[in-house]
Amino acid sequence: MRRNEGRAPGSPNTFGASSFSLSIGDPSMTFVRLTALLAALSLFACDKQAVQPAAVPPSVEYITVEDRLITLMTNQLPGRTSAYETADVRPQVNGLVEARLFTEGDLVQKGQPLYRIDASPYEAQVADAQAALLRAKAAIASSASLARRDGELVKINAVSKQDYENAQTSAAQAEANVAEQEAALRTAQIDLARTTIRASITGRIGRSLYTTGALVTASQTEPLTTIQKLDPIYVDIQQSSVEFLKLRQRTRAGLTARNSGANVKLILEDGTTYGLEGTLLFADVTIDPATGSQVVRAVFPNPDGLLLPGMFVRARLVEGTQVHAMLVPQRAVGRDERSNATAMVVGKDDKVEQRTLETDRTVGEDWLVTGGIRPGDRVIVEGGIGLSEGTVVKPERWTPDTKSPTAPVQPQAPGK
Repeated sequence: MRRNEGRAPGSPNTFGASSFSLSIGDPSMTFVRLTALLAALSLFACDKQAVQPAAVPPSVEYITVEDRLITLMTNQLPGRTSAYETADVRPQVNGLVEARLFTEGDLVQKGQPLYRIDASPYEAQVADAQAALLRAKAAIASSASLARRDGELVKINAVSKQDYENAQTSAAQAEANVAEQEAALRTAQIDLARTTIRASITGRIGRSLYTTGALVTASQTEPLTTIQKLDPIYVDIQQSSVEFLKLRQRTRAGLTARNSGANVKLILEDGTTYGLEGTLLFADVTIDPATGSQVVRAVFPNPDGLLLPGMFVRARLVEGTQVHAMLVPQRAVGRDERSNATAMVVGKDDKVEQRTLETDRTVGEDWLVTGGIRPGDRVIVEGGIGLSEGTVVKPERWTPDTKSPTAPVQPQAPGK
């Protein structure tokens, strides 16, 4: 018996649309119509999914790793300037300082008078030596005459042979006395000349530690003043023994070629770069056990006198040339949980790969990489954040306009 019989469609006991209705009282018809409704909804959802666009691969920018020849520069190393030549001005005779003949801080020339010491005692010594020389010369004339006379008399046995030999000895002693007095006169003249103290080198003279009227002696340890030659000027650089050992090992392995007479750049205390380049002279053969460093000496031109002895500076010097070098921008290198250097690489089929790098040092804005990548690999520089391995990307070359400046490099010649 049908409970819905006689009721019009759309009565409270029915649910449906214009195309069909569900009868509450007929379970079989209700199941069929529900099944048809679910099938229609499924087809509608599939149609919506079919029209959705495919996912676009993310864009990344990359560089192609190249085999290069680069010039290796050290990091900033501490150093001190020192004078090219230094001369302490000391008296060589005793006496009172009568005058100072220079202006403190001036440039003095070699041989220029600096001080004048009271010369009167030394003038008297010269006069005394001259008189002694005259006496010696007079005595030699008398002794020579006596020897000649006895030489004639001994032939006729008028004098004994012993007297003749004594006369010859006296004449020889008189000649020796003349030579001795000549040497004494020369010594007195030298002491007299030393009463005027002269510059022994050309350079910048410092302040005078003694004034007019001061008593000075030849044996004093304190100098009257100091002269320093400042153009050119030395820079003594402290290099770590560890860095020196690494360089020696790279050189022996043929990875680095040392440059002789390499240029050195200087950074002053205020952070500015000195305008002139210096030349590397030598490296000390001894490591300081207290600091574990080696002294490397360079020489710089200093025409304007900007560099003064004792200034603290920082230097960057050329260690050598490394062949088969690979450079990767620092911005492309990250760190994993173990602090290992890593980089994202565009691999086969434009899929992202993560590589663990072996880095040596920084060269400008790049890392010098010694392992983990090979020439020809495409290292992602931009757009690699958040990418996982296996992700398909749209690679584009990193344009030079956005590239940070790096140290000068030269492409490795083919076949090398």
